[in-house]
Amino acid sequence: MRSRRLSGVLVTLAVALLSSGCRPSSPGEPAGSARSTASQTVSGYGARFLAVGECSSFGTASFTEVPCTSERAAARVVARYDGGIAAGPACPATTDFVLHIGAQRTSGDEGGDGTIPQGYACMRNLEPPHPGDPGGGGGPRTIVGDCVYGSGHGQVRETACDGSGKRKPQYKVVRAVTARARCPASTALYVQLGGERPVGCARHV
Repeated sequence: MRSRRLSGVLVTLAVALLSSGCRPSSPGEPAGSARSTASQTVSGYGARFLAVGECSSFGTASFTEVPCTSERAAARVVARYDGGIAAGPACPATTDFVLHIGAQRTSGDEGGDGTIPQGYACMRNLEPPHPGDPGGGGGPRTIVGDCVYGSGHGQVRETACDGSGKRKPQYKVVRAVTARARCPASTALYVQLGGERPVGCARHV
């Protein structure tokens, strides 16, 4: 069986940072989350590129796969999926950010016929801050405990509940339910969360 070396692999990715814009909260349609992305590059280290439990470093222009015992290790893969994120499984609720990995041929493979498929890695910082935590002000998902503010044109975006972000919180998601009718009477905004309980009930803060 051929052995594969990924240390020379460079792959293009986009990093889903702080998320959470929301669509207008019109009747019958809950507000939803959105993501901003930035182009980055990464290089491989392990037998499978960014497998669950493996770690990456942070850099000014790149994210590099490194041993989790390395001083350069900054974030760990908590879930890893092939394919596009739009059609794939959602990352765990407290994911801090997502690495979108473009399909790439592995230049270090013997025979040159190896590839890294398109996919995405759900990442969790090894140390605080954790923007994906409830109220943390970021992450690829909006979850119960998160806060949002109005960003204009009927939209809202996520911000830290403790007021440490650039914008002060105006609403807090206090419950996740299957339908709007199950939200408490004090609900001021409906936020699309996805999953089995896709409606977030938010109140004024």
